[in-house]
Amino acid sequence: MRSTRTPASRRGRRTVLAATGLVAALALTATACNGSEDSASDKPDATSSQAAADGRGKAEIPADLAGKLKEHGIDVDRWKDGGWKDWNKDKWLSDAKDFVNPVIEGLWKPERMQSAEEADKTVTTKDASAGQGVSDPDPAPVRAQAEKTPYHRNAAPVGKVFFDSPDGPAVCSGTVVKDVNHPGKSNLVWTAGHCVHAGGNGGWYRNIVFVPAYNDLGKSEAELGNANQSEVAPYGNWWANWASTSNQWIQGGSETGGDGAAYDYAVLHVKPEQGAKSLEETVGAALDVDFSAPSAAEARTMGAWGYPAAPPYSGSKMFKCVDVPGRFALSASLPTMYRIGCDMTGGSSGGGWFRVLNGKSVLVSNTSIGPADNTWLAGPQLGRDAEALYQNMSKTYGGQ
Repeated sequence: MRSTRTPASRRGRRTVLAATGLVAALALTATACNGSEDSASDKPDATSSQAAADGRGKAEIPADLAGKLKEHGIDVDRWKDGGWKDWNKDKWLSDAKDFVNPVIEGLWKPERMQSAEEADKTVTTKDASAGQGVSDPDPAPVRAQAEKTPYHRNAAPVGKVFFDSPDGPAVCSGTVVKDVNHPGKSNLVWTAGHCVHAGGNGGWYRNIVFVPAYNDLGKSEAELGNANQSEVAPYGNWWANWASTSNQWIQGGSETGGDGAAYDYAVLHVKPEQGAKSLEETVGAALDVDFSAPSAAEARTMGAWGYPAAPPYSGSKMFKCVDVPGRFALSASLPTMYRIGCDMTGGSSGGGWFRVLNGKSVLVSNTSIGPADNTWLAGPQLGRDAEALYQNMSKTYGGQ
Protein backbone atom coordinates (compact mmCIF):
# COMPACT_ATOMS: atom_id res chain seq x y z
CA MET A 1 0.00 0.00 0.00
CA ARG A 2 1.11 3.48 -0.60
CA SER A 3 1.20 6.15 1.98
CA THR A 4 0.55 9.83 2.42
CA ARG A 5 3.81 10.32 4.21
CA THR A 6 7.40 9.20 3.75
CA PRO A 7 7.32 5.46 3.00
CA ALA A 8 8.23 3.23 5.89
CA SER A 9 10.56 0.29 5.47
CA ARG A 10 7.85 -2.26 6.18
CA ARG A 11 7.60 -5.13 3.78
CA GLY A 12 3.91 -5.88 3.79
CA ARG A 13 1.09 -4.36 1.87
CA ARG A 14 -1.96 -2.83 3.39
CA THR A 15 -5.29 -4.55 3.05
CA VAL A 16 -8.86 -3.68 2.43
CA LEU A 17 -11.33 -1.56 4.19
CA ALA A 18 -14.94 -2.14 5.05
CA ALA A 19 -18.51 -1.04 4.87
CA THR A 20 -21.07 1.00 3.13
CA GLY A 21 -24.04 -0.66 4.65
CA LEU A 22 -25.06 -3.83 6.36
CA VAL A 23 -27.23 -5.03 3.51
CA ALA A 24 -24.45 -4.65 0.94
CA ALA A 25 -21.94 -6.36 3.22
CA LEU A 26 -24.24 -9.30 3.87
CA ALA A 27 -25.03 -9.71 0.18
CA LEU A 28 -21.39 -9.72 -0.82
CA THR A 29 -20.36 -12.12 1.93
CA ALA A 30 -23.16 -14.54 1.19
CA THR A 31 -22.28 -14.83 -2.48
CA ALA A 32 -18.55 -14.96 -1.78
CA CYS A 33 -18.81 -18.28 0.01
CA ASN A 34 -20.88 -20.06 -2.64
CA GLY A 35 -19.27 -23.38 -3.47
CA SER A 36 -17.22 -23.65 -0.28
CA GLU A 37 -19.16 -26.69 0.85
CA ASP A 38 -19.98 -28.17 -2.53
CA SER A 39 -16.75 -30.08 -2.99
CA ALA A 40 -14.79 -29.47 0.21
CA SER A 41 -15.40 -31.56 3.30
CA ASP A 42 -16.43 -29.86 6.55
CA LYS A 43 -12.98 -30.59 7.91
CA PRO A 44 -10.10 -29.41 5.69
CA ASP A 45 -7.70 -32.10 4.50
CA ALA A 46 -4.21 -31.39 5.88
CA THR A 47 -2.37 -34.20 4.09
CA SER A 48 -0.51 -31.81 1.84
CA SER A 49 1.10 -30.14 4.84
CA GLN A 50 2.28 -33.35 6.48
CA ALA A 51 5.79 -33.14 5.07
CA ALA A 52 6.17 -29.67 6.51
CA ALA A 53 5.01 -30.93 9.88
CA ASP A 54 7.64 -33.63 9.71
CA GLY A 55 10.23 -30.88 9.23
CA ARG A 56 12.26 -32.71 6.62
CA GLY A 57 13.51 -29.43 5.16
CA LYS A 58 14.80 -30.81 1.85
CA ALA A 59 14.41 -29.12 -1.50
CA GLU A 60 12.79 -30.80 -4.46
CA ILE A 61 14.62 -29.52 -7.55
CA PRO A 62 12.98 -30.69 -10.80
CA ALA A 63 15.36 -31.11 -13.73
CA ASP A 64 14.10 -28.02 -15.56
CA LEU A 65 14.56 -25.81 -12.50
CA ALA A 66 17.94 -27.32 -11.77
CA GLY A 67 18.97 -26.41 -15.31
CA LYS A 68 17.69 -22.87 -14.88
CA LEU A 69 19.60 -22.46 -11.63
CA LYS A 70 22.80 -23.66 -13.29
CA GLU A 71 22.15 -21.36 -16.24
CA HIS A 72 22.34 -18.44 -13.81
CA GLY A 73 25.45 -19.73 -12.08
CA ILE A 74 23.62 -21.05 -9.04
CA ASP A 75 24.77 -24.33 -7.53
CA VAL A 76 21.80 -26.67 -6.97
CA ASP A 77 23.18 -28.30 -3.83
CA ARG A 78 23.99 -24.92 -2.33
CA TRP A 79 20.43 -23.78 -3.08
CA LYS A 80 19.07 -26.80 -1.19
CA ASP A 81 21.29 -25.94 1.76
CA GLY A 82 20.14 -22.33 1.94
CA GLY A 83 21.94 -20.72 -0.99
CA TRP A 84 18.66 -18.97 -1.84
CA LYS A 85 19.53 -16.54 0.96
CA ASP A 86 22.19 -14.94 -1.27
CA TRP A 87 20.65 -11.68 -2.43
CA ASN A 88 23.58 -10.35 -4.44
CA LYS A 89 22.02 -7.37 -6.21
CA ASP A 90 24.03 -8.05 -9.35
CA LYS A 91 22.61 -11.57 -9.60
CA TRP A 92 19.08 -10.94 -8.33
CA LEU A 93 16.93 -12.52 -11.06
CA SER A 94 14.53 -9.94 -12.45
CA ASP A 95 13.36 -10.75 -15.97
CA ALA A 96 9.98 -12.40 -16.48
CA LYS A 97 11.63 -15.58 -17.77
CA ASP A 98 13.88 -15.90 -14.71
CA PHE A 99 11.37 -17.00 -12.07
CA VAL A 100 12.77 -19.90 -9.99
CA ASN A 101 10.98 -21.29 -6.93
CA PRO A 102 11.80 -24.94 -6.10
CA VAL A 103 9.90 -26.62 -3.28
CA ILE A 104 11.70 -26.77 0.06
CA GLU A 105 9.65 -29.05 2.29
CA GLY A 106 9.33 -27.94 5.88
CA LEU A 107 10.63 -24.40 5.30
CA TRP A 108 7.36 -22.62 6.07
CA LYS A 109 6.55 -23.88 9.55
CA PRO A 110 4.00 -22.09 11.79
CA GLU A 111 6.65 -20.14 13.71
CA ARG A 112 8.31 -18.95 10.49
CA MET A 113 4.95 -17.87 9.11
CA GLN A 114 4.31 -15.84 12.25
CA SER A 115 7.68 -14.13 11.89
CA ALA A 116 6.85 -12.84 8.39
CA GLU A 117 6.42 -9.08 8.17
CA GLU A 118 3.81 -7.29 6.08
CA ALA A 119 4.74 -6.41 2.52
CA ASP A 120 3.90 -2.72 2.42
CA LYS A 121 3.28 -0.30 -0.40
CA THR A 122 2.75 3.14 1.05
CA VAL A 123 2.09 6.07 -1.24
CA THR A 124 3.55 9.48 -0.46
CA THR A 125 1.61 12.72 -0.25
CA LYS A 126 3.39 13.91 -3.38
CA ASP A 127 2.44 10.78 -5.31
CA ALA A 128 -1.15 10.88 -4.11
CA SER A 129 -1.57 14.51 -5.13
CA ALA A 130 -0.11 14.03 -8.62
CA GLY A 131 -3.40 12.70 -9.94
CA GLN A 132 -5.56 15.56 -8.69
CA GLY A 133 -8.19 16.42 -11.23
CA VAL A 134 -8.56 12.74 -12.09
CA SER A 135 -8.97 11.21 -8.64
CA ASP A 136 -12.23 11.45 -6.75
CA PRO A 137 -12.19 12.94 -3.23
CA ASP A 138 -10.71 10.75 -0.50
CA PRO A 139 -13.28 8.22 0.73
CA ALA A 140 -14.54 8.26 4.30
CA PRO A 141 -12.59 5.84 6.51
CA VAL A 142 -14.13 2.39 6.90
CA ARG A 143 -13.30 0.01 9.71
CA ALA A 144 -12.46 -3.54 8.61
CA GLN A 145 -14.67 -6.28 9.99
CA ALA A 146 -13.39 -9.67 11.15
CA GLU A 147 -14.52 -12.52 8.89
CA LYS A 148 -16.64 -15.28 10.40
CA THR A 149 -14.96 -18.58 11.21
CA PRO A 150 -14.31 -21.15 9.95
CA TYR A 151 -13.12 -19.17 6.96
CA HIS A 152 -13.53 -22.05 4.51
CA ARG A 153 -17.29 -22.02 5.13
CA ASN A 154 -17.95 -18.28 5.40
CA ALA A 155 -15.55 -16.47 3.08
CA ALA A 156 -14.25 -16.48 -0.45
CA PRO A 157 -11.18 -18.77 -0.93
CA VAL A 158 -8.67 -16.27 0.45
CA GLY A 159 -5.34 -17.09 2.07
CA LYS A 160 -1.87 -15.83 2.81
CA VAL A 161 1.07 -15.53 0.40
CA PHE A 162 4.43 -16.00 2.13
CA PHE A 163 7.79 -15.23 0.53
CA ASP A 164 11.39 -14.39 1.32
CA SER A 165 12.71 -10.93 0.50
CA PRO A 166 16.20 -9.51 1.04
CA ASP A 167 14.92 -8.23 4.40
CA GLY A 168 13.59 -11.62 5.52
CA PRO A 169 10.25 -13.48 5.54
CA ALA A 170 7.31 -11.38 4.33
CA VAL A 171 3.58 -11.89 3.81
CA CYS A 172 0.73 -10.78 1.55
CA SER A 173 -2.75 -12.11 0.79
CA GLY A 174 -4.17 -13.95 -2.23
CA THR A 175 -7.30 -15.58 -3.67
CA VAL A 176 -7.96 -18.90 -5.43
CA VAL A 177 -9.35 -18.10 -8.90
CA LYS A 178 -10.85 -20.36 -11.55
CA ASP A 179 -8.86 -21.66 -14.50
CA VAL A 180 -11.18 -21.29 -17.51
CA ASN A 181 -9.15 -23.78 -19.52
CA HIS A 182 -9.17 -26.40 -16.76
CA PRO A 183 -12.61 -26.14 -15.13
CA GLY A 184 -12.90 -27.53 -11.63
CA LYS A 185 -9.15 -28.14 -11.34
CA SER A 186 -7.59 -24.72 -10.95
CA ASN A 187 -4.15 -24.24 -9.44
CA LEU A 188 -4.21 -20.47 -9.91
CA VAL A 189 -3.90 -17.80 -7.20
CA TRP A 190 -4.44 -14.07 -7.74
CA THR A 191 -2.31 -11.61 -5.77
CA ALA A 192 -0.37 -8.35 -6.21
CA GLY A 193 2.73 -7.91 -8.36
CA HIS A 194 4.66 -6.46 -5.44
CA CYS A 195 4.07 -9.70 -3.52
CA VAL A 196 6.14 -11.68 -6.02
CA HIS A 197 8.54 -9.16 -7.62
CA ALA A 198 10.27 -6.06 -6.22
CA GLY A 199 9.71 -4.00 -9.37
CA GLY A 200 12.18 -1.83 -11.27
CA ASN A 201 14.95 -1.90 -8.68
CA GLY A 202 14.81 -5.58 -7.79
CA GLY A 203 13.78 -9.03 -8.89
CA TRP A 204 11.70 -12.08 -8.05
CA TYR A 205 11.17 -12.94 -4.41
CA ARG A 206 11.98 -16.46 -3.26
CA ASN A 207 10.23 -19.38 -1.56
CA ILE A 208 6.77 -18.11 -2.55
CA VAL A 209 4.02 -20.18 -0.91
CA PHE A 210 0.22 -19.82 -0.73
CA VAL A 211 -1.63 -20.98 2.39
CA PRO A 212 -5.41 -21.06 1.78
CA ALA A 213 -7.70 -20.35 4.75
CA TYR A 214 -4.72 -19.59 6.98
CA ASN A 215 -5.75 -20.00 10.64
CA ASP A 216 -9.18 -21.24 9.55
CA LEU A 217 -10.64 -21.11 13.06
CA GLY A 218 -9.42 -17.56 13.76
CA LYS A 219 -7.20 -18.37 16.73
CA SER A 220 -5.54 -15.46 18.50
CA GLU A 221 -1.87 -14.66 17.93
CA ALA A 222 -1.05 -16.15 21.32
CA GLU A 223 -2.98 -19.34 20.54
CA LEU A 224 -1.21 -19.66 17.21
CA GLY A 225 2.08 -19.85 19.10
CA ASN A 226 1.08 -23.36 20.19
CA ALA A 227 -0.86 -24.35 17.07
CA ASN A 228 0.17 -27.29 14.90
CA GLN A 229 0.68 -27.19 11.14
CA SER A 230 -2.82 -28.42 10.30
CA GLU A 231 -4.43 -25.68 12.41
CA VAL A 232 -2.35 -22.96 10.78
CA ALA A 233 -2.43 -24.38 7.24
CA PRO A 234 -5.57 -26.57 7.07
CA TYR A 235 -5.19 -27.20 3.33
CA GLY A 236 -1.41 -27.38 3.35
CA ASN A 237 1.29 -25.26 1.73
CA TRP A 238 1.10 -24.59 -2.01
CA TRP A 239 4.35 -23.61 -3.72
CA ALA A 240 4.36 -21.33 -6.74
CA ASN A 241 6.03 -23.29 -9.53
CA TRP A 242 5.44 -20.33 -11.81
CA ALA A 243 4.51 -16.68 -11.30
CA SER A 244 3.51 -13.98 -13.77
CA THR A 245 3.21 -10.27 -13.21
CA SER A 246 2.91 -7.38 -15.64
CA ASN A 247 5.89 -5.98 -17.53
CA GLN A 248 4.76 -2.57 -16.30
CA TRP A 249 5.26 -3.70 -12.70
CA ILE A 250 8.61 -5.37 -13.42
CA GLN A 251 9.89 -2.23 -15.15
CA GLY A 252 8.17 0.56 -13.23
CA GLY A 253 7.12 -0.77 -9.84
CA SER A 254 8.70 0.68 -6.70
CA GLU A 255 8.43 0.69 -2.91
CA THR A 256 5.74 3.35 -3.21
CA GLY A 257 4.03 1.74 -6.18
CA GLY A 258 5.58 3.91 -8.88
CA ASP A 259 4.36 3.91 -12.47
CA GLY A 260 3.65 0.19 -12.14
CA ALA A 261 0.99 0.54 -9.43
CA ALA A 262 -1.91 0.54 -11.90
CA TYR A 263 -0.59 -2.82 -13.15
CA ASP A 264 0.22 -4.24 -9.72
CA TYR A 265 -1.28 -7.70 -10.11
CA ALA A 266 0.10 -11.22 -10.43
CA VAL A 267 -1.03 -14.80 -11.00
CA LEU A 268 0.63 -17.79 -9.34
CA HIS A 269 0.45 -21.37 -10.57
CA VAL A 270 0.86 -23.51 -7.47
CA LYS A 271 1.50 -27.14 -6.54
CA PRO A 272 1.01 -28.83 -3.16
CA GLU A 273 4.00 -29.59 -1.01
CA GLN A 274 2.52 -33.08 -0.79
CA GLY A 275 -0.39 -34.63 -2.72
CA ALA A 276 -1.79 -34.63 -6.24
CA LYS A 277 -5.20 -32.93 -6.07
CA SER A 278 -5.63 -29.48 -7.59
CA LEU A 279 -5.99 -26.44 -5.36
CA GLU A 280 -9.61 -25.89 -6.37
CA GLU A 281 -10.50 -29.53 -5.65
CA THR A 282 -8.73 -29.33 -2.30
CA VAL A 283 -10.35 -26.14 -0.98
CA GLY A 284 -13.66 -26.68 -2.77
CA ALA A 285 -13.96 -23.22 -4.27
CA ALA A 286 -12.49 -20.74 -6.76
CA LEU A 287 -13.70 -17.38 -8.05
CA ASP A 288 -14.18 -16.11 -11.58
CA VAL A 289 -12.14 -13.03 -12.53
CA ASP A 290 -13.95 -10.02 -14.03
CA PHE A 291 -11.72 -8.50 -16.72
CA SER A 292 -14.31 -6.03 -17.96
CA ALA A 293 -12.65 -3.23 -15.94
CA PRO A 294 -15.93 -1.51 -15.08
CA SER A 295 -15.73 2.13 -14.09
CA ALA A 296 -15.91 2.91 -10.39
CA ALA A 297 -19.45 4.24 -10.84
CA GLU A 298 -20.45 1.12 -12.74
CA ALA A 299 -18.95 -1.26 -10.21
CA ARG A 300 -21.06 0.10 -7.36
CA THR A 301 -20.20 -1.83 -4.16
CA MET A 302 -16.88 -3.66 -3.75
CA GLY A 303 -15.44 -5.66 -0.89
CA ALA A 304 -11.78 -6.32 -0.10
CA TRP A 305 -10.57 -9.33 1.88
CA GLY A 306 -7.17 -10.03 3.38
CA TYR A 307 -4.94 -10.60 6.39
CA PRO A 308 -3.72 -7.19 7.67
CA ALA A 309 -0.49 -7.67 9.61
CA ALA A 310 0.73 -4.22 10.67
CA PRO A 311 -0.60 -2.64 13.91
CA PRO A 312 -3.29 -2.55 15.12
CA TYR A 313 -3.67 -5.90 13.33
CA SER A 314 -1.48 -8.96 13.91
CA GLY A 315 -1.83 -10.88 10.63
CA SER A 316 -3.44 -13.81 12.41
CA LYS A 317 -7.03 -13.23 11.22
CA MET A 318 -8.94 -12.51 8.03
CA PHE A 319 -10.73 -9.16 7.68
CA LYS A 320 -12.94 -7.51 5.07
CA CYS A 321 -14.00 -4.02 4.00
CA VAL A 322 -17.02 -3.14 1.87
CA ASP A 323 -17.46 0.28 0.26
CA VAL A 324 -18.56 2.12 -2.86
CA PRO A 325 -15.40 2.65 -4.96
CA GLY A 326 -14.12 5.91 -6.34
CA ARG A 327 -11.37 6.73 -8.85
CA PHE A 328 -7.72 7.14 -7.89
CA ALA A 329 -4.83 8.12 -10.17
CA LEU A 330 -1.13 8.60 -9.51
CA SER A 331 -0.90 10.91 -12.52
CA ALA A 332 -3.03 12.02 -15.45
CA SER A 333 -0.99 9.80 -17.77
CA LEU A 334 -1.58 6.56 -15.85
CA PRO A 335 -4.74 4.43 -15.76
CA THR A 336 -7.13 5.13 -12.92
CA MET A 337 -7.39 2.63 -10.08
CA TYR A 338 -10.28 1.78 -7.76
CA ARG A 339 -10.21 3.25 -4.25
CA ILE A 340 -12.30 2.39 -1.21
CA GLY A 341 -12.29 3.43 2.42
CA CYS A 342 -10.57 0.81 4.58
CA ASP A 343 -8.28 0.73 7.61
CA MET A 344 -6.56 -2.55 6.80
CA THR A 345 -2.79 -2.38 7.05
CA GLY A 346 0.19 -4.09 5.41
CA GLY A 347 -0.20 -7.82 4.84
CA SER A 348 -3.56 -7.36 3.15
CA SER A 349 -1.72 -6.50 -0.06
CA GLY A 350 -2.71 -8.80 -2.89
CA GLY A 351 -6.00 -9.70 -1.22
CA GLY A 352 -8.92 -9.93 -3.63
CA TRP A 353 -11.52 -7.27 -4.26
CA PHE A 354 -14.92 -8.71 -5.10
CA ARG A 355 -18.15 -7.44 -6.56
CA VAL A 356 -21.46 -9.17 -7.22
CA LEU A 357 -22.07 -9.82 -10.93
CA ASN A 358 -25.10 -11.74 -12.13
CA GLY A 359 -25.79 -12.92 -8.61
CA LYS A 360 -22.32 -14.24 -7.74
CA SER A 361 -19.07 -12.82 -6.42
CA VAL A 362 -16.25 -12.27 -8.90
CA LEU A 363 -12.73 -10.97 -8.36
CA VAL A 364 -12.39 -7.49 -9.86
CA SER A 365 -9.15 -6.14 -8.33
CA ASN A 366 -6.58 -6.65 -5.56
CA THR A 367 -5.12 -4.49 -2.82
CA SER A 368 -2.17 -2.51 -4.13
CA ILE A 369 -1.46 0.76 -2.33
CA GLY A 370 -2.73 2.93 0.51
CA PRO A 371 -1.81 5.89 2.73
CA ALA A 372 0.30 5.87 5.89
CA ASP A 373 -2.74 6.67 8.03
CA ASN A 374 -4.56 3.55 6.74
CA THR A 375 -7.77 5.31 5.75
CA TRP A 376 -8.17 3.88 2.23
CA LEU A 377 -6.94 1.27 -0.22
CA ALA A 378 -6.45 1.35 -3.99
CA GLY A 379 -6.33 -1.49 -6.49
CA PRO A 380 -5.82 -1.82 -10.26
CA GLN A 381 -8.60 -2.14 -12.82
CA LEU A 382 -8.29 -5.51 -14.54
CA GLY A 383 -8.60 -5.12 -18.30
CA ARG A 384 -7.07 -6.62 -21.43
CA ASP A 385 -3.48 -6.68 -20.17
CA ALA A 386 -4.49 -8.53 -17.00
CA GLU A 387 -6.62 -10.98 -18.97
CA ALA A 388 -3.77 -11.72 -21.39
CA LEU A 389 -1.44 -12.46 -18.46
CA TYR A 390 -4.08 -14.74 -16.90
CA GLN A 391 -4.79 -16.58 -20.15
CA ASN A 392 -1.10 -17.14 -20.83
CA MET A 393 -0.65 -18.59 -17.34
CA SER A 394 -3.68 -20.85 -17.79
CA LYS A 395 -2.73 -22.13 -21.23
CA THR A 396 0.97 -22.56 -20.51
CA TYR A 397 0.94 -23.95 -16.96
CA GLY A 398 -2.69 -24.82 -16.18
CA GLY A 399 -3.49 -28.48 -15.77
CA GLN A 400 0.04 -29.31 -14.60
